[in-house]
Amino acid sequence: MSSNNAAAPYYFVPGPSQWPLLAGMSMLATMAGASAWVNDASWGMPLCLAGIVCMLAVLWGWFGQAIGESEGGLYSKRIDHSFRWSMGWFIFSEVMFFGAFFGALFYARTITMPWLGDLDHKLIWPDFAAQWGTGGPAGVVEAFNTMGPFPIPTINTALLLTSGVTLTIAHHALRAGHRSKTVAWLAATVLLGAIFMGFQAYEYMHAYSELNLKLTSGVYGSTFFMLTGFHGFHVTMGAIMLAVVMFRTMKGHFTPENHFAFEGAAWYWHFVDVVWLGLYVVVYWL
Repeated sequence: MSSNNAAAPYYFVPGPSQWPLLAGMSMLATMAGASAWVNDASWGMPLCLAGIVCMLAVLWGWFGQAIGESEGGLYSKRIDHSFRWSMGWFIFSEVMFFGAFFGALFYARTITMPWLGDLDHKLIWPDFAAQWGTGGPAGVVEAFNTMGPFPIPTINTALLLTSGVTLTIAHHALRAGHRSKTVAWLAATVLLGAIFMGFQAYEYMHAYSELNLKLTSGVYGSTFFMLTGFHGFHVTMGAIMLAVVMFRTMKGHFTPENHFAFEGAAWYWHFVDVVWLGLYVVVYWL
């Protein structure tokens, strides 16, 4: 974080906390509600939204406590090292998370699709076309159109690449001690992320209303919304992280030497950028 106080404890260990338990309960409610929601249960949406609200409240309290500890001089260089390792392992877990989804897309597209289209399966589904982006057997999945790379996905790619540049400029400004410049470029990064999400929301509305592409549109629809939806969620969380960092910068919480909260959020944002480049190529072009 921002403090590397020489008078800090050798290694600060926080006391018992209610936040991990509340976070687990919030995530459980969110995922249970989301599962029920996509299966048309009436109680699914309220439970999912309640879980999200509770999770945001937990994050507010938990990270607020950590910020208070940092600004109170309780964090030493050893804590800074722990934060760096923790963020590194967290991003590695996110790599595995998206790796599983990319693997599912590869398996369905490259292995399962040709297998279902061979001669043996023609006896089961004679009208099945082993071509990616088709609806499948007649009467099973409604006809739909696939999503191409133009114009919105390409615009979103430019937005995220630009946001990576603005974030890097903000980091250099912080290391040079230019607080106002840092805040300005962070604000530009958050704005670019918000515009990205606006375009993605419009893309989803276009997919549902004009392409008839839905979550129920066979394996193409499920993998498309799974990959792009989870990436959009990560963009949203990254933008929130950067917004918090921006407000903390305005309050003078960071110095040119000590600003891991900024660096951790920047690592996360650059990871999200890289994932999008993979999505842009694999999902929209291939």
